[in-house]
Amino acid sequence: MCFGSKPKKPEEDTEAEAKAAAEDRIEAEDEKREEVEKVAVQKREDISEALETSAEKKGMRGGAGRRSLFRSGGGGFLDRFS
Repeated sequence: MCFGSKPKKPEEDTEAEAKAAAEDRIEAEDEKREEVEKVAVQKREDISEALETSAEKKGMRGGAGRRSLFRSGGGGFLDRFS
């Protein structure tokens, strides 16, 4: 004799499976979104920190950054040929 399980109604199985799969998908998407938001916050903090340290380093050099050779006060490119 062969003892098998009761036959199930196919409509009930597929509906329950589809509902469970949809809930799992939503939960996975929520977790993924939270992780992406955490990474975005961390990147934002890293960028801010890098910009602050860059500004501090520029201040220590004593320079004003890039200067134009055409518009600098003295000893510029155009002053050489006047």
